[in-house]
Amino acid sequence: MPKVKVKRTAPSLDMTPMVDLFFLLVTFFMLTATARPDEAVIVDTPSSASEIKIPDTNVITITVDKDDRVFFGVDGQHTKEVLLDRIAKNYGIGFTEEERKTFSLLSNFGVPVNQLKSFLAMESNARKEVNQPGIPIDSTRNELGDWVLQTRLTNPQVVIAIKGDQDVSYPTVKRVMDILQEKKVDRFNLITDMEMKPTN
Repeated sequence: MPKVKVKRTAPSLDMTPMVDLFFLLVTFFMLTATARPDEAVIVDTPSSASEIKIPDTNVITITVDKDDRVFFGVDGQHTKEVLLDRIAKNYGIGFTEEERKTFSLLSNFGVPVNQLKSFLAMESNARKEVNQPGIPIDSTRNELGDWVLQTRLTNPQVVIAIKGDQDVSYPTVKRVMDILQEKKVDRFNLITDMEMKPTN
């Protein structure tokens, strides 16, 4: 008796569910990702094996570049607006609503308070190109201490992190730490690059 031959067909794969999944993942990542804000200065941080992570919110970042300039940054738009109002009151400077909004969008800055108004009045591209002199940290004009103190009064939950370039001079970093201790800040973090732990 002859065998019945079954007609063979090429297998087919429906790609529709896979494409749907791909677009769902892309949409998810686009909606949850946050854009990295422009930094006023780029620093090359030293490396360490520490695994302590800095929180995502309520962080004051004090950046010191290789030219010993000090930059100040804090997160949270509302915190920045209240902070600017406090600094304005202390230094007797008035800021417009537009300048307050511009300040709330800055990730960090490095200009003295007396130059801040003209700095905020610049166009966004001009602000990126300007050579910021850094926030004064000497004993006669300790503006960094004022920024730290007023930020802590605005938001007592803030954590302080120092991000220093690996080529920064030691006395500048020591001065920043002394300012923090003068303002009763005894705990702060140092931001470093991650390196592999040595194996035994």
